[in-house]
Amino acid sequence: MGASIGWVHRLKDTIPRALYELMELGYSALAYRRLARAMREFQPDVIYERYNLFQMAGLMAKRRFGVPLILEVNSPLVHERSRFDGLALQRLARWSEGTLWRGADRVLPVTQVLAAYVTAYGVPEERVTVIPNGVNAAQFAGAGSPAEAQAALGLSGRLVLGFTGFLRDWHGVDGVIRWMGEPSVSDVVHLLVVGDGPARRDLERLAHAHNLAHRVTFTGVVARERIPAYVAAFDVALQPAVVPYASPLKLFEYLAAGKAVVAPRQANLEEILVDRRNVLFFDPSDPDGLSSALNRIANDRELREALAVGAAATIQAQGLTWVAIAKRVSALCASLAHNQGAARALAKDAAPGDAGTVVMRVAQRDASHSGEVNRGQAQ
Repeated sequence: MGASIGWVHRLKDTIPRALYELMELGYSALAYRRLARAMREFQPDVIYERYNLFQMAGLMAKRRFGVPLILEVNSPLVHERSRFDGLALQRLARWSEGTLWRGADRVLPVTQVLAAYVTAYGVPEERVTVIPNGVNAAQFAGAGSPAEAQAALGLSGRLVLGFTGFLRDWHGVDGVIRWMGEPSVSDVVHLLVVGDGPARRDLERLAHAHNLAHRVTFTGVVARERIPAYVAAFDVALQPAVVPYASPLKLFEYLAAGKAVVAPRQANLEEILVDRRNVLFFDPSDPDGLSSALNRIANDRELREALAVGAAATIQAQGLTWVAIAKRVSALCASLAHNQGAARALAKDAAPGDAGTVVMRVAQRDASHSGEVNRGQAQ
């Protein structure tokens, strides 16, 4: 939960924001030295990096060693940090993000929505491949039945609504508690919150204010390997709110566990979910949307069971396991490494001034090899 880097948060609270952001950028020099040392020892064919704002080491190494760079992008951090934390050096941040995204040989955003952020920086579409997040399905396969899991937690006979994750104000759990406080909601409904975070204290106060303290359980920090046992106790898995570009890890865990899911109807979630097949969507712009969906799913056992069956089938049907995703990424790596090696071989034999011809020949050969004609590369 971040305890091991608490000094970083204290530093951020102490020094001016602009200075901290310059330190982040400056850290690229140290990271590059470490990366360069590792590259000389390991001799990689491809660099795979998870994008972080102001972190330029991977791009620097790509240019220095001539090794292709694949960049995994989980969020548009200029946008996200501006909204939630604040950014002092906006122009520098945009330069850093755009330079890194354009400089990568392949950018892997986790949703189609996020891909639009990437191409808006001028990254060609043919260099963007959407790779969603996934799950280790085997961890959830043997977690036990809901009845067994609920009995272990002392929740037998309850209708358990569950949420996992780091609790923040915008996660929407407060809306679930307010709904539970309505007179029409059955006393058997229980909320199980698995995790901790800065919003927990306010949520506990809200539960007390609605006389729901006995019907809301906060587990606090839970060891990673114990998460499946808690999720197994859910009758309904909650994704009350999510940023519009994310590929939520908790969602894939809910699906792998075969849970009826309630979530907002958003384009990023619609890339994976189908209403009333593996999710019950609600309109996030409707103030009563979440409570209406909760009323419906709490009072319709057949719907819960149907959604659970659909959820369980989703992971394998869409190849959303980490193993399947790793195979896709490995294939991209092999293709980039192949192109890079072919380009070097052709460049050795090319006459001075033939560089453009070499690049075109490599692109054309790769297009015919893969069976996918890429007009952007061919041109």
